[in-house]
Amino acid sequence: MIMSQSRLCSSLLFILTLIYLVCTVSTSPSLHPDEVEALKEIASTLGVKHLNLSEDPCLTKTLVITQDVLKEGQNSTIRCDCSFNNNNTCHITHFILKTFSLPGRLPPEFSKLQYLELIDLCRNYLYGSIPMEWASLPYLKSITVCANRLSGDIPKGLGKFINLTQLVLEANQFSGTIPKELGNLVNLEGLAFSSNQLVGGVPKTFARLKNLTNLRFSDNLLNGSIPEFIGNLSKLQRLELYASGLTEPIPESIFRLENLIDLRISDTTAGLGQVPLITSKSLKFLVLRNMNLTGPIPTSLWDLPNLMTLDLSFNRLTGEIPADASAPKYTYLAGNMLSGKVESGAFLTASTNIDLSYNNFTWSPSCKERKNINTYESSRPRNSLTRLLPCSAINQCQNYSRSLHINCGGPDVTIKNSRGRFLYEGDDYGVTGSATTYYGKNWGFSNTGDFMDDAITEDTYSVSSESSVSAKYPELYQNARRSPLSLAYFAFCFENGSYNVKLHFSEIQFSDEEPYERLGKRVFNIYVQGRLIWEDFNIRVEANGTHKEVIREVNTTVTDNTLEIRLYWAGKGTTIIPKRGNYGSLISAISVCPSSESECGVPVQTLTVTKQHKPRRYPLILGMTALLVSLAFLILGLFYWRKCVSNADAGRRGSFSLRQLKVATEDFNPLNKIGEGGFGSVYKGRLPDGTLIAVKKLSSKSCQGNKEFVNEIGVIACLQHPNLVKLYGCCVEKNQLLLVYEYLENNCLADALFGRSGLKLDWRTRHKICLGIAKGLAFLHEDSAVKIIHRDIKGTNILLDKDLNSKISDFGLARLHEDNQSHITTRVAGTIGYMAPEYAMRGHLTEKADVYSFGVVAMEIVSGKSNANYTPDNECCVGLLDWAFVLHKKGAFAEILDPKLEGVFDVMEAERMIKISLLCSNKSPTLRPSMSEVVKMLQGETEIEQIISDPGVYGDDLRFKPSSLPSDYLVSITSSCESAYDLYPLSPESIVFSRP
Repeated sequence: MIMSQSRLCSSLLFILTLIYLVCTVSTSPSLHPDEVEALKEIASTLGVKHLNLSEDPCLTKTLVITQDVLKEGQNSTIRCDCSFNNNNTCHITHFILKTFSLPGRLPPEFSKLQYLELIDLCRNYLYGSIPMEWASLPYLKSITVCANRLSGDIPKGLGKFINLTQLVLEANQFSGTIPKELGNLVNLEGLAFSSNQLVGGVPKTFARLKNLTNLRFSDNLLNGSIPEFIGNLSKLQRLELYASGLTEPIPESIFRLENLIDLRISDTTAGLGQVPLITSKSLKFLVLRNMNLTGPIPTSLWDLPNLMTLDLSFNRLTGEIPADASAPKYTYLAGNMLSGKVESGAFLTASTNIDLSYNNFTWSPSCKERKNINTYESSRPRNSLTRLLPCSAINQCQNYSRSLHINCGGPDVTIKNSRGRFLYEGDDYGVTGSATTYYGKNWGFSNTGDFMDDAITEDTYSVSSESSVSAKYPELYQNARRSPLSLAYFAFCFENGSYNVKLHFSEIQFSDEEPYERLGKRVFNIYVQGRLIWEDFNIRVEANGTHKEVIREVNTTVTDNTLEIRLYWAGKGTTIIPKRGNYGSLISAISVCPSSESECGVPVQTLTVTKQHKPRRYPLILGMTALLVSLAFLILGLFYWRKCVSNADAGRRGSFSLRQLKVATEDFNPLNKIGEGGFGSVYKGRLPDGTLIAVKKLSSKSCQGNKEFVNEIGVIACLQHPNLVKLYGCCVEKNQLLLVYEYLENNCLADALFGRSGLKLDWRTRHKICLGIAKGLAFLHEDSAVKIIHRDIKGTNILLDKDLNSKISDFGLARLHEDNQSHITTRVAGTIGYMAPEYAMRGHLTEKADVYSFGVVAMEIVSGKSNANYTPDNECCVGLLDWAFVLHKKGAFAEILDPKLEGVFDVMEAERMIKISLLCSNKSPTLRPSMSEVVKMLQGETEIEQIISDPGVYGDDLRFKPSSLPSDYLVSITSSCESAYDLYPLSPESIVFSRP
């Protein structure tokens, strides 16, 4: 009996245990079977190769799609709602697969997950577009598909996804216009279209999106205006418009949004005028970069309590910074015209990173360098060293270099080439910050900016790669220096002359081995000596892949013993690949050699010997050698000049023999004639070393040939400037008078503007040409050993080299201007339409006559019209300048611009150049600026004086006619000018007025 009871109890206990286990298992919720099948379909469409559903993803909160351990940035989160069917059934609400480089397309099968609220497939390699089947998902609130290869138009059907609060399409390949139907998504809080290829404007329907807190349109091809309604989006906290393409004025109402925390606008010609008043006390990040802002910085900006980053760089801001101003932690003011003293007061502190480079500040001689303050080129003194490094201990050059080799971001590297082993100096300066200047014995760098949004407190500005680079010298590409805004490498104490600059690049932050990283676009601009050489440079595209070298070469000229190479991020390219906060410029190495040498540098053996032995005698030996060489060149130069000038009439041989020039020109073969003028012919020739030359053979029939010849030799032989035509030598033999010039490939400016040369001068080129002419004249007037007035500046006397750099020619009419003379009254020599009134009518000659002529040429460059051949449209406009003045006075300056520009130009620069032209051509010489002032105006360093004459001054006295001249003038007309115009004959005539 007892045994039976015991067995009964055991049986009951077993049954109860079994019931408990069954109940326990049955109460554990599980993913709905239909959604399990849907996951399999979704994974297949995405291109998942290793889906593992052995465990319920709702329990593990993970979708297992790989056999490997997850890498940094990868995320495979699944979230479920298991409250269905008495907590027994789960439905997926969040689906996240990030950074897996999945190669498929966006799955329409997501529509089978009817409770789905969030889809995040960022950083994959998906193609196609957004399936309209997703519109059937009643709870879908967030779609994030950034950094994929989605393409085509953004579907209009997205306007049916009425519950969406987040739509992130950043870093794809969408094109076409933004559909107006998206204005129906009134619940949207975040909208990101950055880094696509969208065109057109922002739809007006977006005014309905009152709940937006985050709006991003950066790096697109949009056009038109930034809509006024954005200023009515009262909940907006972040607005990002880096290089969006929008160009119209920015509504000031945007700057009054009270909840604004993050405002970033850059690289637009929209222009705001002055910095607007910003009232949001919540603002933490303010970027208004490269936007043509003018005027002072509002004092209210310094009082914003939460501001951490202020970027007003590369505008045209003026004025001083108040002594009591408190700078945000990251303050970037580079590339403005700010002035005054900033050493005293509370502005410069150890807790801030401040970039003051490229400004006009005043520093005391005792100022000290600070590692968190970038002072590179922050002042404008005459001394080039104190301009570059105003607070450095270097104030004069002991020696001059003629080569430069830098391993950017890395250690010293020795390279073996055909001439031996050479050193690339290391650039592994370890404490680089967001506003830093570093320099060594003859070079340095200036870095600006921090990588925003990377969630890293201390940014890293040098990067390295463990992967090898396919290159001739792979060791140069293991490291690189990067910069989020502006990076300038500069050399000082550098010999003047012509140089070949090689820039070495390799994309080592992205990898083609990771498919989604192939979508990364690093885009930046490259400047050499202040000139834009490559715009929108993309290393991966240029090298046809990552971890491959690409070398870009450019020839440049050093004239003030300094060389600068600057890389600038203009807001274009992706910023979230391989992760957020990756963008900006990247450079691996720099090498600079004289143009005459393919390879150069200091051999490593020489460096070693110098370190091992006492160096005290070397400066003395080098100094003595340099002195002897200089004396030798001086003696040879004096001998050359005297031989060319003093012996001209005697007919003795100069530095070129007649035989040499006959060989070079094939005995002055008519086929080599490239010009014919009143003073003779010009022939193209080639010297034995391959150098192309232009030989001007002065006519013996010219009554003024010898005189003009001697005049020109005496003037040009003393001058060396990048914007002056170089004279190689002369020949006086057997009654032959010949000048040998450098040969310039692109003929003259007049031919490019009005002739049939086929050259297309875009706005950048026109501005560069105009600035070059101004610099050349400033040198003649103010910086040469003797003051020189050209007297015949016109388009035919401006020659263009292969890079379309302008060079002033024809000094045959130049007169030396002695320092003790305020003016020269002389025979009048010049060209109709280009002579200043006081010179043509009274023979009153000062350098302001050249300024007037420059004004005429500048207007020709802007308008594409010839002043000499101008045909009046009506009686009120008798000259090109008169016509331009009338249009400018009406505010129709755009009508002045050359139609060949097709509307592509810098608005601010164009209007500035027109004003400068009118100012230079003022009837009164005292009201015309000097050419050095003109250079500063063209470069935007100074404001343009508002002194422009009444239209009446642009009358007949600007377009001289023989009948209007005084009777005591003798007029002689030659068929062309006697130097540059011999090369490029056109219709304008040269005129010489001789007073008996």
